[in-house]
Amino acid sequence: MRHSARQRALIVAGAALAGLLAGAVPTASAQQAAAAPDIPVANVKQHLADLQSIATANGGNRAHGRAGYRASLDFVKAKLDAAGYTTTIQQFTSSGATGYNLIADWPGGDTSQIVMAGAHLDSVTSGPGINDNGSGSAAVLENALAVARADYQPDKHLRFAWWGAEELGLVGSRYYVNNLPSAERAKISAYLNFDMIGSPNPGYFVYDDDPAIEKTFKDYFAGLGVPTEIETEGDGRSDHASFKNVGIPVGGLFTGASRTKTSAQVQKWGGTTTSFDRCYHSSCDTTSNINDTALDRNSDAIAHAIWTLSSGTTNPPTGTVFENTADVTIPDYGAAVTSSVNVTGIPGNAPSDLAVGVDIVHTWRGDLVVDLVAPDGTVYNLKPYSSSDSADNVKATYTVNASSETANGTWSLRVQDRARYDTGYINSFKLTFP
Repeated sequence: MRHSARQRALIVAGAALAGLLAGAVPTASAQQAAAAPDIPVANVKQHLADLQSIATANGGNRAHGRAGYRASLDFVKAKLDAAGYTTTIQQFTSSGATGYNLIADWPGGDTSQIVMAGAHLDSVTSGPGINDNGSGSAAVLENALAVARADYQPDKHLRFAWWGAEELGLVGSRYYVNNLPSAERAKISAYLNFDMIGSPNPGYFVYDDDPAIEKTFKDYFAGLGVPTEIETEGDGRSDHASFKNVGIPVGGLFTGASRTKTSAQVQKWGGTTTSFDRCYHSSCDTTSNINDTALDRNSDAIAHAIWTLSSGTTNPPTGTVFENTADVTIPDYGAAVTSSVNVTGIPGNAPSDLAVGVDIVHTWRGDLVVDLVAPDGTVYNLKPYSSSDSADNVKATYTVNASSETANGTWSLRVQDRARYDTGYINSFKLTFP
């Protein structure tokens, strides 16, 4: 996990969709979800030992542009190839060095509904990166191998990924997402991220980005009697941000980095009032820097999420809501700006009564031009420029006949200030499919 500013975009599905993805599915699918296997922590630890050996043999790290990273990628790829995955190496350039992502697809499942799990495979240059992020990489690998051992045939398509150059600014995952056509992005119904899940003084943190995915993880830990907290230390600092920023629903797990565990957290989880990971980004981030219990619990939680989210019917119920609550500043008398949502899982075309919720805070309403832009670029004008309209703010729900548009894809609210001396921002943009 790298240091960076917090990403604020929030893409949420409505309560009905949350219930669907979190387990409110037909009985047969519930049985599939319950069949998620126990992930042998000994296997995960063996992967970590192998990654440690790779780092030791290659200058003590597995960093981007170093031999240890490519050896790590080849190690993971060989195991996936032997297990029957279709693997792809994606190449990019960063800081003057070649980087690599590894993508692995499990054959079968509905490829218009993809559940994806990933972790960054690179370390910092100062150490072997066994917790950060060998732990996430090894757990995702063992889960992928568990899918193959079980010959699991989910309703949705499964894809796994190991990212390069995360420590340099989410470079590998951003490259992957930026090179996906919008139609391919729309097929990803969930991206699950695992970065540092075996911290030696662990907490149990769950991403709060997508409510359905969040509930899936929380329900699992509740079943173990393990309390969880919302993850804030790494919010926007790992590869889930690359997906979240283009509207793909994301979730994940985390056990803490350089922050200090509070006394209240010690009472909740045990441990000491010291850093969650005293070896964060240091040479001592070795195989001795892992809490086996946290690694075991989180590895099993990953399996639970993969089995749960990939099974069951994929068509959402009526009243599905897609919303972006990220603030987008509107330049005074400047270029148009957009707030976007990625619509997934809606069969066929958009409805003739698509509800478009707009909440814009602005000092002069009349100066604004507000448009809805469909995935194919078609523009629906919601509010024209009007010099006689002096009211401030635009908070309204517009009904649009978008029946000629394919529902799935990236929809945008486009706003432009056409006159001077104003300030404002898009507060939220919401689409409701009846």
